[in-house]
Amino acid sequence: MNKVEVDKVRRGYTIYESSLLGPIGIVVCEKGVEAIFLKEDGFKAYQKTNPDLERDEMLCGEAKKQIEEYFKGERQVFQLDLVVEGTTFQKKVWEGLKQISYGETISYKELAERIGNPKAQRAVGGANGANPIPLIVPCHRVIGKNGKMVGFMGDQIDIKEKLLAHELKYKS
Repeated sequence: MNKVEVDKVRRGYTIYESSLLGPIGIVVCEKGVEAIFLKEDGFKAYQKTNPDLERDEMLCGEAKKQIEEYFKGERQVFQLDLVVEGTTFQKKVWEGLKQISYGETISYKELAERIGNPKAQRAVGGANGANPIPLIVPCHRVIGKNGKMVGFMGDQIDIKEKLLAHELKYKS
């Protein structure tokens, strides 16, 4: 879906108050989830560049419900339509991220191999960092090849660690 198509549909946002991470911004249009913000400052910056975006609990209801189920340990797989903009390579990486099982981790190298581009570890890292829908497209499940927590939302490794610990707690 291109930007013009997105602009023609109703868009809205809501905030999910997570006891684990704090406020999570959810941006949805009639065609699906556009963005998830795990840090309040990221969402506030987004609002500044999208001043016409209004709170719309009804439009965002299903996404908020599924995120709440995730944090309650009741949901391991999201079933939401997604509206993401990115390059063909980025979208391939994001599809690869969705294939990583709940509570599991893989390395950037392994993800590059899974998407058929074994030498593209750094590019995979870049695409992972550009993921507009973290949590739903679980970029937090990718770690360094040495098992270290690296490369999550700049220096927000604590968020990655919290999400992985949460998933291990509820993994069946």
